[in-house]
Amino acid sequence: MTTAILSALPEEQASLVARLERAQRLTHAGRSFWRGEMCERPVVLALSGIGKVAAATTATALIEHFGVARIVFTGVAGGLGDGVNVGDVVVAQAFLQHDMDASPLFPRWELPGYARTRLDCDAHLSTLLRDAARNCLSGAGRLPGLDDGAHRVHHGLVASGDRFVSSAQEARQLREGLGLAGHNALAVEMEGAAVAQVCLDYAIPFAAIRTISDRADDTAHVDFAHFVQTVASRYAEHMVRGLMQTL
Repeated sequence: MTTAILSALPEEQASLVARLERAQRLTHAGRSFWRGEMCERPVVLALSGIGKVAAATTATALIEHFGVARIVFTGVAGGLGDGVNVGDVVVAQAFLQHDMDASPLFPRWELPGYARTRLDCDAHLSTLLRDAARNCLSGAGRLPGLDDGAHRVHHGLVASGDRFVSSAQEARQLREGLGLAGHNALAVEMEGAAVAQVCLDYAIPFAAIRTISDRADDTAHVDFAHFVQTVASRYAEHMVRGLMQTL
């Protein structure tokens, strides 16, 4: 069974592409896909593009055209939750769209037609991903690039929206607004909830892991590019390869 590995940016996936065995580049729906093997298991690597619509289109192509059995999203995110710091890793338990608002027809954040606000990730696949992340951040598996103290693996809610949250005020408003409704988001990004919704529609297991590149505040634009290029891509490779060895 083929596993799809999605990322939003080329820099987030560069190390994975470099380690792909028997690689074959294919073009479909205006996107590039890399088919090959990793840890002797079939995979398809793809760039979702930035934002929910681009991510949903790519996920649909992976399912309908490539026939993948599961989708894993890896990349970076901004930290929202207390104690979620740069260099930490968040394995998503569920996603919500923080910019979904069809009120008064539906409650704030509820997905019309789904009767739900949160989209759960696959429990088994997420557990395997958490184990791979813990190994990556352990003393034995830790990669060079972060030497400013211990980093943690978190598991919980991730918020997605078509906006790069890059100010402390916006991050605080987002965190507090969701928190008042009982949605304690650990991180914020721009694609995961869309992929989760597509996978729900097709009954395809989905899991996501995000390395925290910034605190979604006024330093986000400064931290982001450097972190993605120097740390996140290598961490993604280490964690994904650890996952593939357990499938």
